[in-house]
Amino acid sequence: MSTVARESAGRLRTVGVKETRRATGIAFFAWTIAVYDFILFGTLLPDIAADFGWSTSEALLVSTLVSVGTFVVVICVGPLVDRLGRRKGMIISVGGTALSSAATAATVGSASLVGVRSISGLGLAEQSVNATYLNELYALTEDKRIKRNQGFVYAIVQTGWPLGAMLAAGFVAVIIAIFGVDSWRIAFLIATVPAVIVALLCRRLKESPQFVVQQHVRALRKEGRTEEAAQVAAAAGLDHQTAAPFKRIFQGKHLRNTLVLSLAWLVNWFGIQTFSVLGTTVLQTGKGIDASNALLLVVGSNLVGALGYLTHGWLGDRFGRKRVIVTGWMLGGICFAVLLLGPSDTVFVLVSYMLGLFFLLGPYAAIMFFQAECFDLDCRATGSTFIGAMSQPGAIIGGFILTGLTAAAVPFATAALWVGALGTLLSGLVMLGTKTVTPKSAVVAPDPSAVVVPVAGAGEEADG
Repeated sequence: MSTVARESAGRLRTVGVKETRRATGIAFFAWTIAVYDFILFGTLLPDIAADFGWSTSEALLVSTLVSVGTFVVVICVGPLVDRLGRRKGMIISVGGTALSSAATAATVGSASLVGVRSISGLGLAEQSVNATYLNELYALTEDKRIKRNQGFVYAIVQTGWPLGAMLAAGFVAVIIAIFGVDSWRIAFLIATVPAVIVALLCRRLKESPQFVVQQHVRALRKEGRTEEAAQVAAAAGLDHQTAAPFKRIFQGKHLRNTLVLSLAWLVNWFGIQTFSVLGTTVLQTGKGIDASNALLLVVGSNLVGALGYLTHGWLGDRFGRKRVIVTGWMLGGICFAVLLLGPSDTVFVLVSYMLGLFFLLGPYAAIMFFQAECFDLDCRATGSTFIGAMSQPGAIIGGFILTGLTAAAVPFATAALWVGALGTLLSGLVMLGTKTVTPKSAVVAPDPSAVVVPVAGAGEEADG
């Protein structure tokens, strides 16, 4: 008999109020720090390029290669989390953020920079690990308020993106004021500290009850006790599967959502690349707006993004996540089209731009939770991270199309209309093709006493 089978056993447990709230808080800080590192690189890229003597085209090439490396790393995270567990996934993703920041400070050229910045994919994947982990905890939580408003609560976690972006912008301003314009290495070195602290906080998390059952089922299968494994899985409301997670997301009921959601993310990131990453360029070049106070614009945009997360998370709980995502992205595309086709009056431009960001960014609070609900336990992290990884090809393709159009003498406003606004609108239409799924792992067995799983090992690990 294996070590797992010899562990003291207990029922499939519910998740207490304190544990649920602690996990939610840690997840929020983990995502904020991951975004902080991710945005810090983009903010400091001009300083890095100047230090290494790169031209603008060389800097853009490095940025593109980093996106490719990030994409590869993000795809690898999902199967790892489905194999090792959600708790370890949280530690690895935030630990990867710390490693990425520290290694960036030590880079000596373009090749090493591309390599170490690709590690930031561990941090970028953190939002998918968050969604997977919290989705499972909320399904079994005793906290009635979170249970009733889980989409809104997760939206609060997702506001780590605008908060992380604002922290990065403010941090860079402070570091430059203290150490001068050549202090980008110091900025990344200092950024390592909060990432290490949050990674240590992640060690206080407990594994999700569903994954503990999944581990037990795998141990039984490994011992050849397949019938017993199937009974335990069925009692817990889990699918009894033996296929690899990556293969599973392209099979049966998962295939449609994998393909449709991947395409939706890819074309939506045409909009992200245009109006979020290159937002200042849209306002200055496309609409002739004076962006002398760029930092204030960044802060304002991210505050609107945070409000969008909270609003769409709340609406998703009440009207359905799919419906809210579709409506939000379509309205976002329309707002951006109005921005680009309308007058260049400053108030009109800023209001239409902020509304566009509200509807572009806000639905991500709903889609992260929605796609976690679209996959079974054994492949949930793999499916969610694979779909999220499509953001990088979307950014690369969208950037190349914008570059090609402007190189062909197409006005930037027109290029932004056809790439960013149309991409945002199309992503909403693509989302209509998704299929809403009620995952078995969200259902507590009618007779919990029928579910016997090892819990002592999981508890010891969580306390470690």
